[in-house]
Amino acid sequence: MKFGIHTLDDFDLRGKTVLCRVDINQPVDKATGQLKDTTRIRACVPTVRELAQSGAKVVLLAHQGSDIEYKNYYTTEPHAQVLRELSGLKIGFIDDVCGPTARAAIRDLKEGEVLLLDNVRFLAEEQTLFEMKLQLTQAQQAETLLVRKLAPLADLYVCDAFAAAHRDQPSLCGFEQVLPSAMGRLFEQEFSVISELMESPAKPCTFILGGAKISDAFLMMESVLEKGAADHVLTGGLVANILLASQNVAIGLGSMDFILESNYGEYIEKAGSIYSRFADKIVLPEDVAFVQDGQREETFVNAIPAEAAVVDIGSRALQTYTDLIHASQTVFVNGPMGVFEQAASEAGTRAVWTALGETQAYTVLGGGDSITAAKKYDVMDKMGYVCTGGGALIRFLSGEELPVVRALRHAAETF
Repeated sequence: MKFGIHTLDDFDLRGKTVLCRVDINQPVDKATGQLKDTTRIRACVPTVRELAQSGAKVVLLAHQGSDIEYKNYYTTEPHAQVLRELSGLKIGFIDDVCGPTARAAIRDLKEGEVLLLDNVRFLAEEQTLFEMKLQLTQAQQAETLLVRKLAPLADLYVCDAFAAAHRDQPSLCGFEQVLPSAMGRLFEQEFSVISELMESPAKPCTFILGGAKISDAFLMMESVLEKGAADHVLTGGLVANILLASQNVAIGLGSMDFILESNYGEYIEKAGSIYSRFADKIVLPEDVAFVQDGQREETFVNAIPAEAAVVDIGSRALQTYTDLIHASQTVFVNGPMGVFEQAASEAGTRAVWTALGETQAYTVLGGGDSITAAKKYDVMDKMGYVCTGGGALIRFLSGEELPVVRALRHAAETF
């Protein structure tokens, strides 16, 4: 047991039917039905392989597609093929989640066999709308269709979906109410690495926060500064723009219009409050870049053209950030420095990610855009640890007990 949660070491798996929730949600090319990335699938293979090789009858539950809009949903059938290729295991697939066909297939499983069910978000009770509007307790989640139909067929529930651990949904938090439960190897590894990052990072410890996920960034920024985990917080992207605006810097109408149109204006005051308390640790870019007539232009932050839209940090800032990264012992990064998908606005992200690949510090990378940038600049294999989670990671670092962690601890106390 670790962190008050059972691990796979606590159970004899042979002959047991194991429901294993994984997060293999990846971008899909719907024209071809092929996955555009396999990072998360690759990460869960050790757990799936261990379960199968220990003689368990393995049933995999997973979602595919953001539930902002139901049209984003897609079958998990392509994932089964990728899992076969990466694991070397015989992995079946069935286009059902908890209906009679799925249940019959689960009953027919032999020791060492693996079955991937279809997208759990095809069930309304697995959607965020269901989660947020009804706000079921975890005990009530045990009464949902998914749990009522599948739990009686299983001996053990395993959650290996750290990337989805911030969700309070039946496939993630319902089974722990009625079954002995454990975290998988990926979940265990992610939990351990991030816990150490928060509790006792090698110093100096630098956090790099960029991108456009503002609520997450400021939640985490405040937490790591208050707890003393961060010696420096380097800022880029929309995070930097909002902090600059909070200090009465005229960031350009293009930037300000985007902030207001995205309903991020409320974060300016919050950012100002955080900066007033931790100005000695928060590093703002001294210069920035904007695009004019298709060309990159740079300027000090006190001279941004009135109509400009800030799209990257400038050359002086990227040098400052690079020096601080090289001087650190631990670096955590979430979010790019600018619009790195475009040539005119990628210099900051390229320089920072290059420094991450060069530094002797232990580097922890989190979030989809951060991983995409690491692949683009060919530094993935130079990272100390790449976390599969974005939202879960940020909420964990903010000090919040994740719903799945709470459910797994409940199971450890109950069974």
